[in-house]
Amino acid sequence: MANRIARLIDALAHKGGIFMFLRAQFASQVASITDFTVTIVLFKIFGLFYVYATFLGSVFGGIVNCVVNYRFTFKSSDVKMKHVAAKYLLVWVCSIFLNTYGTYLVTELLANFTWLREFLGHMFDDVFLVSKLFVSLLVGLLWNYNMQRFFVYRNYNIRKTLTSIKDKSLSVTKSDDYVMDIPSEEEQQVAEEMGK
Repeated sequence: MANRIARLIDALAHKGGIFMFLRAQFASQVASITDFTVTIVLFKIFGLFYVYATFLGSVFGGIVNCVVNYRFTFKSSDVKMKHVAAKYLLVWVCSIFLNTYGTYLVTELLANFTWLREFLGHMFDDVFLVSKLFVSLLVGLLWNYNMQRFFVYRNYNIRKTLTSIKDKSLSVTKSDDYVMDIPSEEEQQVAEEMGK
């Protein structure tokens, strides 16, 4: 029994596929707890506007997520931390925008439902938390995980990639092997008959 548990822990910690996804979900939960804690404290205790509280919560949650994913989830020791940080920043800016703007849109949409406002009464001020939860789940699954797995924590040589793209485009434009395929008279007659 102890051997089975040890193998399961080893698989969760080191294998890819579903195990990597589970590690990413764990990292995401740790980051989400940080995000929501900061957001709620800033909104409830310090009275900060919910959009700003959402933004700052996303910032703190993102920092936690980057560190946990680098060390635990994707085990990216072959990728320089400064490269990960630069790529993570690109993805993260989009994520913060999607989370902040998405929370705002969903909250404002829910605010248009007068029956919901009347039903919740004084608790309606907290409805943005439901919006934030919904939006953060969508952004996390559809944007963050995929971008981190396939872009942020991979070792890409961007200069090499851009150079190869440039070389390929130059070879196409310099090619003299292009021959225009002109249809024969028979093919033109068949095409005309089909067009009638």
